[in-house]
This record gives sequence, C-alpha cells and structure tokens, in this order.
Amino acid sequence: MTRILYDLAGADPARRFSPFCWRTRMALAHKGLPVETIPWHFTEKEKLAFSGQGLVPVLVDNGHVLHESWDIACWLEAHYPDRPSLFGGPAAQAAVRFLNSWADSALHPWIARMVVRDILDVIREEDKAYFRESREKRFGTSLEAWVAERDRQVAEFRKALQPVRLTLRAQPFLAGAAPAYADYIVFGAFQWARCTSPFRLLEESDPVFAWRARMLDLFDGLARNAVGYEV
Repeated sequence: MTRILYDLAGADPARRFSPFCWRTRMALAHKGLPVETIPWHFTEKEKLAFSGQGLVPVLVDNGHVLHESWDIACWLEAHYPDRPSLFGGPAAQAAVRFLNSWADSALHPWIARMVVRDILDVIREEDKAYFRESREKRFGTSLEAWVAERDRQVAEFRKALQPVRLTLRAQPFLAGAAPAYADYIVFGAFQWARCTSPFRLLEESDPVFAWRARMLDLFDGLARNAVGYEV
C-alpha cells in the first residue's frame, strides 16, 4: 500500500506550514496510516496538475487522488472504518463540518492578520513575488499594512477564542476526552502560525495554550518536531 501527501513547504523543505495540510497529517496519524510527504511550493502548480487543481493538500491513497482537507478526512473515515474514528459517528461529523467552516471563515482570517507578512521570510526566493502579489490582491493592501496593527489586534483575537476556551475549560480536547478531527481543524491554524512566525498569539495562562501543547505532543511529537518557532 502506498500513500503520498503533497505538503506545502518553505525555503527549508522541512518547514511544512499549510494549516490544511496539518489537518490531513494529523488525521492520517490519528488513523495510524503511514504516509510519504512530498514538499511542494507555491509556484509549482505543474506538480499538482494530475489532481485537476493547484492547491495542497493532495493525497494519493493507493491510486485514489484526493484534495481539500475536509474531503480527505471524510475519505479516510469512510475507507478505514476499522481504525480510530475521526468524528465519532455521522451526527458528530455533521457538527464538525460547522467547526471546519468556522475555522476557514473566521479563525484563519484572524491569524492571517498577524502572521501573513512573516510567511514571506520563510519561503523560497522564487515564490516571494507570487506570494506577495496574490495576497496583496486578496487583502487589498500591502502585507506590511495588513499586519501593522497586530500588537493591538492580538487582544481582540484572544477574545474571539472564548468559545474554544470555554470548551477547553470543561474537557481536555475539543472532541471531548480524546483528540479527534475537531481538534485537528483548529490546531492546524495554530501550527500554521507556529511554523511561520515568531509572533505570540496566545498567553501561557490561556487554556488554549495548554491545549495546543497537548496537541503538539500527540503522535510522538509529530507537530512539535516540525520546523517552527517556540511561541
């Protein structure tokens, strides 16, 4: 059996920082499925042509080509039912879809306001023009202007995490007593920041900080051992 994951990398091929790829890497580890990861860079669209699109993660699972982290998670759940569940059943899977949408539409934009300029410093020279131009078109301003207020905005960001914080005060993981895909969704965003930026998003007294530490230690330190910053 062969399994290959195309995974976003920086100038250092060991720096893997896509939040969506981290969701998939954690999901594969949760299922106990070995995978070979292939570093991919922003301007290497031709490497993904076989998938019919140009974004990672792309998982090739025994000849089946999959992309988009949510679809990959659903595939893994459906095709490896004998392994630990990512969702805990169809009803829970439907609820986790909401969390997936919240992370994509609310959590990621918040974090981008604080770390996106730092990404420019960790990617290859040949990717920098593309990254700057594409993101500045998306944001409607320069990367420097986009993050200029981050020292002030981080306080508002921390307030926005209150639903996550309240959940973690009642239980060790977002999924309950043990981690599952709900945790990997949110953790992927924090790992994106940790792997690209020295900017501190969380205070050490925050239950979210303690949860992130538990997530970093999962699967023999899969995420903690990744190239990044100790923030």
